[in-house]
Amino acid sequence: MAQRTRSRTNGTPPPILLKGLGVQYDLRLSKKRKLRDTVLRDGRHAQSGKFWALREVDFTVAAGESVAVIGPNGAGKSTMLQVLAGILEPSVGTVEVRGKIATLLQLGAGFDPELNARENTLLVGEFLGVPHREMIRRLPAILEFADLGEFADAEVRTYSSGMRARLGFSVATSVEPDVLLLDEVLSTGDAAFIEKSRGRIMELMKRARAIVFVTHDLDSAANFCTRAIELDGGRIVADGPANRVIAAYKKKMAKRSTMAARSGQGVRRGS
Repeated sequence: MAQRTRSRTNGTPPPILLKGLGVQYDLRLSKKRKLRDTVLRDGRHAQSGKFWALREVDFTVAAGESVAVIGPNGAGKSTMLQVLAGILEPSVGTVEVRGKIATLLQLGAGFDPELNARENTLLVGEFLGVPHREMIRRLPAILEFADLGEFADAEVRTYSSGMRARLGFSVATSVEPDVLLLDEVLSTGDAAFIEKSRGRIMELMKRARAIVFVTHDLDSAANFCTRAIELDGGRIVADGPANRVIAAYKKKMAKRSTMAARSGQGVRRGS
């Protein structure tokens, strides 16, 4: 039976602790054939049709650490973040996350489409545990950063995806987090807003006690993070200083790319 702990502490326990973590999906309940086919190829399925997205993951983040989670598509990176954020419940293992969490995942996903930006901001503030009076005080700065203009008073259902993302980012980064969870939220969108948002993220990273950053941008991970964990097939296959783990991962991916290219040339010659 999985266990989850979310509490504030001034003691020595780490901000994040995963022990024996496993997340299992039942493919028979999914209509997505592509996922089923992928799982059948990578060998993480069982005869029962169940699939382990994460398996036997032991992972601790100490206070002051910023950890990059890297690996190929389907390795389990986003699943790990969703478990830490409380979006997914693990099938087995223990999850302990201590302190206030800021999650930059699926920006704007929790908004009520019938409410405007002001109302949604106050609503999300309640979910984040920010006192109503404090959220009222922060509201002007949040709306200014989101740069919604006259749409601040319009219902969110009228917003473009970019506007929703800007508002979601501005609200999510308005808290003072103990734990910061990032999932490549700045990979798309307006270039000017992306640049402005990078500065906001850097400020958050300076203040957070623990950071977990899922990314395919290996150079950014090496610059921003003190440690890196490589996931493959739902398991941790490397864990250590960011520069060392990322350099080894780059070499591995380059080797795989070269072998794939040679294999493709052989197939064409034999055809």
